[in-house]
Amino acid sequence: MPKKRSLTTQERTYGAPSSVLRRALMGGLVLAVLLAVAGLLAYLTRTESPTSAKPSPTPKSTPRAASPEATDGQREAVASPPRTSDPIEFAKAATKVLWTYDTRSFSRAEHVAGLKRWMTSEKKYADWESVSDQVPSPVLWSRMHDNRQHATAKVGEGHFPQAFKTALAQDPGAITEAYVYAVTVTGKQSIAWKGSGAGAESRSTTLAVQCRPDKACALVGVLPSVAP
Repeated sequence: MPKKRSLTTQERTYGAPSSVLRRALMGGLVLAVLLAVAGLLAYLTRTESPTSAKPSPTPKSTPRAASPEATDGQREAVASPPRTSDPIEFAKAATKVLWTYDTRSFSRAEHVAGLKRWMTSEKKYADWESVSDQVPSPVLWSRMHDNRQHATAKVGEGHFPQAFKTALAQDPGAITEAYVYAVTVTGKQSIAWKGSGAGAESRSTTLAVQCRPDKACALVGVLPSVAP
């Protein structure tokens, strides 16, 4: 009999082509509006390699609050967001959550509800659609559940994209309107399914993270392209 495969191997894009186009347009709009830096849209398609220069100083991390324990012995579908003011630390934690799921134990609705806790409460800036598009459709989630598919993630490095640092250096005051940072994170996602099936792949993503001086960081959205 043919070996079973991960349902997401060839179905990484969960939305329809129109959804992908919408995300691309929204991603560009989010950067243009949130960062208010002329020319920053070009960072989505830049191919130059990141430099070794360190980014501008970022807010220091605050002690993380312990994640609340799930009641009645139940596990949480999605881990609680850390209380930190460091955009890179938050982006790494958010990336791990985005790349982790367990269709064996949780419904899609439970998973989505968990992700919503990571979002900024400022509706003016939140791009929930770009985050929800990372979750398999209800039909695909059901198929993955039947296949007992689940994924874990190991996050490696996180950094500010070079174009973001350049734009910020040219207009340092732009960040003070929304305090939204672009952060690129790399790592590896491991997927397993019934019948001892398993696979892993290296991945990377660029997130928009809001870290106001008086608040813990929160997720704004997922950019449609990875920025180096």
